[in-house]
Amino acid sequence: MNSFMKSSTKIYIAALAGALSLQSCDKFLDLEPISQATTANSYKSLADAEAALTGVYDSFQQDYYVWDNVMLSDTRSDNHYAGGDNPSYYEMDELRVTANNDKTWSSWKSLYNAIAKANIVLTKVPTINDPKLDANNRRNQIIGEASFLRAYHYFQLVKLFGDIPLMLKPVSTTNASETNVPRSSVADVYKQIIADLEVAATNLPDTYGASADVNKARATKGAANALLAKVYAQKPDREYTKVLQYANAVITSPAGYALLLDYDNLFDGNHYNNAESIMEVQYVGGKEANWGPQMLLPPSKSGDGWRKFLTPSKDLIKAFDAEGDVVRKNASVLFENVQWVDEFWSAQVGGSVPFSYKWRSANGWASTNRQYLIRLADIILLKAEALNELGQTTEAAGVLDLIRNRVSLPKTTAADKASLKQAIENERRLEFAQEGQRWDDLVRFGNVKEVMNSLNEVNLKTGAKMVYNMTDAKIYVPIPQNEIDRNPLLK
Repeated sequence: MNSFMKSSTKIYIAALAGALSLQSCDKFLDLEPISQATTANSYKSLADAEAALTGVYDSFQQDYYVWDNVMLSDTRSDNHYAGGDNPSYYEMDELRVTANNDKTWSSWKSLYNAIAKANIVLTKVPTINDPKLDANNRRNQIIGEASFLRAYHYFQLVKLFGDIPLMLKPVSTTNASETNVPRSSVADVYKQIIADLEVAATNLPDTYGASADVNKARATKGAANALLAKVYAQKPDREYTKVLQYANAVITSPAGYALLLDYDNLFDGNHYNNAESIMEVQYVGGKEANWGPQMLLPPSKSGDGWRKFLTPSKDLIKAFDAEGDVVRKNASVLFENVQWVDEFWSAQVGGSVPFSYKWRSANGWASTNRQYLIRLADIILLKAEALNELGQTTEAAGVLDLIRNRVSLPKTTAADKASLKQAIENERRLEFAQEGQRWDDLVRFGNVKEVMNSLNEVNLKTGAKMVYNMTDAKIYVPIPQNEIDRNPLLK
């Protein structure tokens, strides 16, 4: 199975490439991403710009966005246990991540590679002398798309690693004076993310036409506003007035975003590019397929019998049951008897073990199941959070109930700011399990140490209670040792 866990996939987004045609959003172009070109004469035309941009979007089909982002959030948190045979995942699960963890190293490389491709577009496209680039405002749109993508990747990095190097121009030499960049503060990284997103929101359209395959594949004004809402909520000096502003911009967008009536439709594989989706990875099969589901689904769905890599925790199941949340539990978890020992669920072979179920079809490592990069429910719950933090608790409760009503739960009974804050956090846990949100939520709500240190998880093989020893220092993962060795400025 390790042969499928490639460090750099050669996958291109056909749907996106088609979207980049100015003649028609429904036509497909056979464009190959330009991801390594560095010389000025490689970028002369609209076609070159479009191909380079396609290369930036291609980064969403690399390992970090396939499922490492889920491992780094849900497995590190109280939502899931590690599994499989990679020690790096157990380091995440047990909160003992070291600088030599190969998954944080691959995430670092993947995200900075994506940023490098965005930097090329942002540097080269303004200088291309082709009148076609200025037809229909396409040059500014490309700059807006690349700005959004760079911001999205930096948002992942700053949440993972904290202070990180800000690389804003293409690197054209191996000279240490250019490649060795010191860490910028978390505050400065967030300033850059916001600056990029403001450029994106100014230059991007609400939609690119009538095709959902295009509008959900590419950065739009709605996606930029949604990410701004998330950024203003997540940065250490929260700005909830801004969160509310940008959340409302998304909710009232001319793009017409709307919650699906049936929560399960989000994940059944038949309703992608739906009204609730703001942006999603466009896995369509063939060379553009998702191998992640094979790593998570039970034998009856995957067709194999080896232990999988992401197991829902007892604490997560308890949270679903305590809320009486049958709808989201059934959409998120599938129990099955297995032919291996699971140290948290079954000390004997043949016991019942839960599996992550928001991906439903493995299809022999070539699934079309998708991750949502941003969806409307996230923004609605951020609006509730912002209203509550701004003292508008009654209105915030009403917004929260929009999410609860969809899954047939009663209105919240939380009536004061503190209890509603806890209710919103819990709602997000149940809504976004297996979607790479939980760790960020715990950090933002300020209770990651309390939650992780109060877990009552017992290893059934040894009888020992798990001790996570969560500290402030563990909020971020260490800068990879490989990068520290290469760049002495990373102190």
